[in-house]
Amino acid sequence: MRALILALGVCLASTPVRAQSVASLFTNLPADVAHLFTPTNGIIAGVGGAGAAAIHPKDDEIASHIYRASGARHDFFHAGATIGDGVEQGSFALGMYVVGRVSKRDGVASSGADLIDAQIVNGLLTQGIKVSTNRKRPSGGPHSFPSGHTSATFATAEVLREHYGWKVGAAVYAIGGYVSISRMVDNQHWASDVVFGSAIGIVSARAASFRHGSAAVSISPSLLSRGLAIVGSIRR
Repeated sequence: MRALILALGVCLASTPVRAQSVASLFTNLPADVAHLFTPTNGIIAGVGGAGAAAIHPKDDEIASHIYRASGARHDFFHAGATIGDGVEQGSFALGMYVVGRVSKRDGVASSGADLIDAQIVNGLLTQGIKVSTNRKRPSGGPHSFPSGHTSATFATAEVLREHYGWKVGAAVYAIGGYVSISRMVDNQHWASDVVFGSAIGIVSARAASFRHGSAAVSISPSLLSRGLAIVGSIRR
């Protein structure tokens, strides 16, 4: 959360652009959803899906090694459940939008608007998949796939990266990784849940931020021989 507050502080010093109106937060949603279906988003979702499928056979083994009901690991990752919660992420998005409008920082308000839309798109997409798959959690609860905490946090990270580059994005992506691990430490999600959740969050953010313009740097999950990594590329 400290990194999210730091991100807001950095954004307040950013160059103003035209801010979205309150009404546009909702009227732009159909266009945002339509922009989910782009070639790049298809690749990101495909890589995320392939990564989840590849790691799925190891879900039980990973869960048995990473889960801790107590102790130092549990305590260190305990905050992830709060940071990645949809209400927490949505409140940060709304707060950024309100601060931008009140302070007349159009760049901040525009970022906040995209964050709000990204959380809405991500919520619809994530919950839709959860209900349709109805996978059991490691703890035995329902609706495990994909991880909503992971997708919400990565949606925030990608929107901020789209608007402000890696000076903000790197810190929030690190938070996304922290939240992802915390969901496994808490026995709430399988490894494949968080892998696909990260991809869902990224494509949701890209769809919500399409009006911001093409970024010079793009990111996506990448399947490796011994795991998964988030990689980037520079377009010249």
